[in-house]
Amino acid sequence: MAMWGPIKPIGGAAAPDAAHRLRQTLSWPHLIALGVGAIVGTGIYTLTGVGAERAGPAVILAFAIAGAVCACAALAYAELATAIPAAGSAYTYTYSVIGETLAWVVGWSLILEYSLACSTVAVGWSGYLVGWLQSAGLDLPHALLAGPHAGGIVNLPAVLVSLAIAGMLMLGTRESATLNIVLVVIKLVALAAFVAIALPGFHAANLHPFMPYGFGSHVIGGETRGVMAAAAIVFFAFYGFDAVATSAEEARNPGRDLTIGIVGSMALCTTIYILVAVAAIGAMSYTTLGGSPEPLALVLRTLGHPGASYLVAGAALVALPSVILVMMYGQSRVFFVMARDGLLPRVLSKVSPRTGAPVLITGITGLFVAAVAGFFRLDEIAELANAGTLIAFIAVAACMMILRRRAPDLKRVFRCPAPFVVGTLAILGCLYLLVSLPEKTLVRFVLWNAIGLVAYLAYGRRHSLLAPGR
Repeated sequence: MAMWGPIKPIGGAAAPDAAHRLRQTLSWPHLIALGVGAIVGTGIYTLTGVGAERAGPAVILAFAIAGAVCACAALAYAELATAIPAAGSAYTYTYSVIGETLAWVVGWSLILEYSLACSTVAVGWSGYLVGWLQSAGLDLPHALLAGPHAGGIVNLPAVLVSLAIAGMLMLGTRESATLNIVLVVIKLVALAAFVAIALPGFHAANLHPFMPYGFGSHVIGGETRGVMAAAAIVFFAFYGFDAVATSAEEARNPGRDLTIGIVGSMALCTTIYILVAVAAIGAMSYTTLGGSPEPLALVLRTLGHPGASYLVAGAALVALPSVILVMMYGQSRVFFVMARDGLLPRVLSKVSPRTGAPVLITGITGLFVAAVAGFFRLDEIAELANAGTLIAFIAVAACMMILRRRAPDLKRVFRCPAPFVVGTLAILGCLYLLVSLPEKTLVRFVLWNAIGLVAYLAYGRRHSLLAPGR
């Protein structure tokens, strides 16, 4: 037994029976669409404004920094996903390389990443829906459009879209993934249209002062400001490629398709983000942009293109649910594998004999996401989700380097270039982003994991399939 508990054998365990095994239904176009569907979403449609509020025009630099850190993590993910082609993403890699206890921490953190990411996007989608309806002359009661923090009762649109996506996923993986491809195309066309219309309105004066709050993360007037403070939240805009890794067990040709899905989606999305950020910040003062729940639509209205603004906001309404779909898919698969390993009740790992999808755990995930989206603030949800993701990225980079030393001859379809340099940069970058998060976010994250460890000690450790005597 390792220092961090038992280690799951890589490819050495018996194959799960049909009732607990996911079907191989996804090809590489599905996986690229899963990655792009998860990455391009609320981060660029709504958090552009939040980032501008924290860093000014230097939010462009914040996007570049967050993207560079994610690129290093993506390379580590691609190597491990092809070397350990099993569902569960960072949780499974940690379990197979470091041990069960730390794997539980990573899995518990992934619950924050995926579930809260879904909730964040649902709240962002609701913001676009309200703006879209108001521009059409329809005003709904505020009590049903915001949680208690904003003077309402519940964010009903965010709740409804979360439950609708959960229902869709329960119908089947391939069907959901095929619909996701259509939504991704709509989303990319809308962003391309935004860049084409906004770039001619670029004014260099909007980039001055470029870094009004400095580079480091610090508190000004009770708010966390600086380039790194912005990077710590727009980081949310980049992750999602790791959701591709959770699909390893459902990929038809995991060795080839996972590499294409992870690296391809990350490269495409980084290019899109830089173009959109430059176009938005160049067209409007960051002080105006920072206060909008629908910044891209606001830019187009300000530039005198109300029709284009209406269409871009409409495209966001249609396409943003693709992010919820992919993230909820990833969350249900992490829950599924943890239950199949015995760390959560095994009944949660049952799959539907008709669709091959884990219906029960998907439904529970949908209810949790809907509850959070209905009652909490967008920025706080995103920050807490980021904390969980950063821990997962650190674990994956560490696992990649450890496995290079421990099992140098293990078959790797994709090999990360300069693995110890890339892995170290990923870990250091993630640690810097983690400490750049607000102190209250870090406190909440520690409390979440303390609750998780109590649950592990009370149930998971004793019921694990690798527990002594089982």
